Amino acid sequence: MTRDRDREGGTASPGAGSAWGGAGDVRVRARDQPELEVWTAVSTAWRTTPGGLLRAQFELALTHLAGAASAQIREGTLAPGETASEAAPGLPDRGVLFEVMPGVVLEAVPHDGTGFGPRQMAILHQGVLAAALVVELDRWRTGALRVPSLLGRPMPVPELIGSSPAFQPLLDRVARVARTDFAVLIEGESGVGKELIARRIHALSRRRRGPFVAVNCAALVETLVEAELFGIEERTATGVRGRRGKFEHADGGTLFLDEVADLTLHAQAKLLRALQEMSVERVGGQGTRSVDIRLIAATNRNLLQLVSEGRFRLDLFYRLNCLEIYVPPLRTRRQDIIDLTKALLDRHRALGADDIAPEALEALLGYDWPGNVRELERVIERAVALGNGPVIELEDLPTGVTGRYREVLVPRDEPDETMRAWGSRYARLVLRRCGGRKRKACRILDISYHTLQAYLRYPLRPTDGPPSGFDATDGGGKGEGGKGEGVKG
Repeated sequence: MTRDRDREGGTASPGAGSAWGGAGDVRVRARDQPELEVWTAVSTAWRTTPGGLLRAQFELALTHLAGAASAQIREGTLAPGETASEAAPGLPDRGVLFEVMPGVVLEAVPHDGTGFGPRQMAILHQGVLAAALVVELDRWRTGALRVPSLLGRPMPVPELIGSSPAFQPLLDRVARVARTDFAVLIEGESGVGKELIARRIHALSRRRRGPFVAVNCAALVETLVEAELFGIEERTATGVRGRRGKFEHADGGTLFLDEVADLTLHAQAKLLRALQEMSVERVGGQGTRSVDIRLIAATNRNLLQLVSEGRFRLDLFYRLNCLEIYVPPLRTRRQDIIDLTKALLDRHRALGADDIAPEALEALLGYDWPGNVRELERVIERAVALGNGPVIELEDLPTGVTGRYREVLVPRDEPDETMRAWGSRYARLVLRRCGGRKRKACRILDISYHTLQAYLRYPLRPTDGPPSGFDATDGGGKGEGGKGEGVKG
């Protein structure tokens, strides 16, 4: 009965006063205020342990306040989206687990298997906030203070839009990579969204409450690379103001090096040493400063080829290429163009346009998108800004995008423009997209092999211009199948 009353009221046994350093009277007066009780424990621990660490005394005080068998701050992590109640079944005697900050958790175990009551849970929730301060104060006293942003809100998880078969493995790989803390190398053409993927990895990782620092290596001036990455030591005598570099700004979080292939060999050597030691030496400084970062690098160039040309260090390549992620270009996943277009229109719905005409969408699908998703974004923004109605028409798209579509598919205002002439141009376009594979073209067009051959034999006018690499008489030398073969649907 005594224990039940203690658990409900949040009081502790008389012996607990020693752990509080004489704060028992405050606890009795504030028995209905769990916040005041917990923060009084932090204040008392700070006063009674000058120069010492607070964690042990705070854990003892929180154990008595919550009526728990133990309350311990330790290293650990929760899975993304996991809460204390979800983590509880994994602990003995219905214990609970709270995330204090990335890599640090608070574990509490009750005296028996009945779990914690509402008041005890309120005390533990306040204890999580106080534990973060205790950890930072201990780090400050030991010289290992992390940046305050570790106590901030987690980064929202960026959405990766796409449903094509080529895109789904990428989503799965990103999720698996986020569970680790290893270096990541993201490869892909310019504009495919490498930074967005890096941000998603960070947002799904245990470092999601820490900073995400992005550095464009291509924009770094050669003479200032060390100062930008590693910082500058303050020199009072010479008036030089010190500042932290990107490594220190990313401490406790993720450092994203975009276009890492553009670093000079000298800068690569400096970067390699910092990654090996996980410490940096400021320009003009004498000692090193330890950092705790996760590195994600990105490039749109072939690093192995640069290594063979002597323009990239092989040892740095091995350091970066622990977990590799390749982002396919947009032209290899045309199904995602539809999803991206709908998402972009939803984003700009307030400007008036919220739909796209079928022929305009067909033109987007027929374009090769050398600028990938970035180019698609600009094209949709232009169409929304210059369009006259709620539906984006073919005329609202730039001619660079619609040129091939207009040339092949839009009927011409000419006397000899027949259905057969139009069908011949369309059949040749599909065959070109299929790489000259006639069987595949027949399946897409839902026609027989003989019908396709008839379309390809139709004489083209000089203005029609047969697609590159195809013969106007037989539709190209790369076709498959023999005479008399019919392929349907």
